[in-house]
Amino acid sequence: MAETINVTVRLDREIKENAERLFGEFGMNLSTAFNVFIRQSLRQGKIPFEIYDPFYSEKNQARLARSIAKAEAGRVTVHELLED
Repeated sequence: MAETINVTVRLDREIKENAERLFGEFGMNLSTAFNVFIRQSLRQGKIPFEIYDPFYSEKNQARLARSIAKAEAGRVTVHELLED
């Protein structure tokens, strides 16, 4: 068996507790879940899931484009853009 080492990871308490509950439902503790993540990352040569930022969603980008077009056309105030 391969030699194991300890790794320390810093998490917000609430994140840790939520993760423990979630992984517990799968029959895993945090250590096992972390090992699954690392092994899958190594097998796939990447993070094994999509990292998503809602700012760049198609819906939000379309909204921003409409707001910019209105502003460039002089049809709105800055206050209206913030509420759009």
